[in-house]
Amino acid sequence: MNTNSTSTYIKKEQLPALQVVRAIAILGVITVHSTSYATVQMLESHYYFLYNFLNIFMKFGTPTFIALSSFVLFYNYIDRPVDRKLIARFYQRRMLYIVVPYIAFSLFYFVMLHLMYYPDRSLTDTINSFVSKLFTGKAYTHLYFVFINMQFYLIFPLFLWIFKRYSKLTKWLIPLSLLIQWGFIIANKYSFQLDNRGSWSLSYFSYYMLGATIGIFYPQLKRWIVIQRDSFTSGRLVGLGLLWTIWLGSGLVHVFLWYQTRMYNSSYSTLWYELFYNLYSLTSIVVLIQIAFIIYRDGYSWLGRMLAHLGSMSFGIYLIHPFFLFLYRGWIPQPSQSWFAHIWYGGGFVTALGCSWITVTLAAKYIPYAWIAFGSLPVARSTPSTNTNLPVTEAYSK
Repeated sequence: MNTNSTSTYIKKEQLPALQVVRAIAILGVITVHSTSYATVQMLESHYYFLYNFLNIFMKFGTPTFIALSSFVLFYNYIDRPVDRKLIARFYQRRMLYIVVPYIAFSLFYFVMLHLMYYPDRSLTDTINSFVSKLFTGKAYTHLYFVFINMQFYLIFPLFLWIFKRYSKLTKWLIPLSLLIQWGFIIANKYSFQLDNRGSWSLSYFSYYMLGATIGIFYPQLKRWIVIQRDSFTSGRLVGLGLLWTIWLGSGLVHVFLWYQTRMYNSSYSTLWYELFYNLYSLTSIVVLIQIAFIIYRDGYSWLGRMLAHLGSMSFGIYLIHPFFLFLYRGWIPQPSQSWFAHIWYGGGFVTALGCSWITVTLAAKYIPYAWIAFGSLPVARSTPSTNTNLPVTEAYSK
C-alpha cells in the first residue's frame, strides 16, 4: 500500500464484520466484570476453576477495543492528506463522541458514589476529587479504557503524519511498540512505580500498533486474516495453527498463574503475568477478527445481525453496564446456598448485558442527543453532522 499523502480519497472496502469483533469484545468485558465477585467469594466452590477461567480468559476485551480503535483510524486515514481540515474534523469527532460521553459518565458515577459513600464531604474536596479522577480515568473502575484511548487520539495526527512521511517505518511498528511498551513496564516496575500505570496508554502500546499495522496493510494482510476455505495452502495452515496454538497456550498459562495465585497464594514475578497477558491479548486480536469474519460470512444470518447490532452499541454498553451490575448486586443479595449462587452470578451477566443493550438501543432510537451519553450511534437523532462518505467502520469507531 502506498502510504504517501494524496489529494484524492481512496474508497475503502467496508468492513461490517468489525462490528462482530466489537460484540465479542464487549461480551468479554461484561463476563470479566460479572465474575469479579466470584473470584473472591467462591474460593471454596468446586467450580472455582471455572470462575477463574472466565474471569481471566475473557480479558481480551479491552486490548481488542484498543486495537480496533487504531485499526479503524489508520485504515480510513492513512491515504488522506494530513491537513488542517482533516485534523480539525478528527478532533471534533473525538470531542463529541468520546470526550463528552466520558465526562458525562464520569460525572454520573462520581455523583452516584458521592451520594452513597461521601455525603458529608465538603464542596471543595468534592470538586478536587472529581477533577483528579476525571484526569486519571478513575471516576469508576472501567473508565480508564476511555481515558487511555483519549491519550492516543490526542497524538494520532502526529503518528499519522510520521507514518506517511516515513512509510518504511510502518513495517516495524509491532517490534518497536513491544520495545517501547516493555521498556515502560520494566522501568515502572524498578524505577517509576506509578500507582496508576494502567491509566497510561504506553501500557497498551503494542495493541495500538498492531491495530495500526493491520489497518495500514489490510489489503496485503487480508488473505491471512480473513480465513477462506478455498484459499488454504500448507504455509497458511502452518501459520494459522501456530497462531491459534500460541493464543490458546498463552491464555491457559495466564489462567493457571492467576488460579495458583488466588487459590494457593502462590507468588510469581509480575513480569510473567504481563508477558503471558500481552502474548495472549495480541494473538486474541487476530483470532477474534478471524472468528468475526467467519461468523459474518458463514454463520447464521440472525447471529451475524444480532452481533453486528450489539457491536454498534458496544461503546454505550461499555459505559453504562457497570451501573446495572451495581444495582443488581445491591438489590438482589447473593444467596447463601452454593448451588443458587451460580445462578446469581449468571443473572448478573444477563442483567448487565440485557439492561445495557436495551437502554442504549432505546436511547439511540427515541432520545434526541443520545450521543451526549453514548457516543456515535447508528440511528441516533439530532447527532451532529458527519461525512457519510466514510466507511461504516469509521462512523462508529470507538
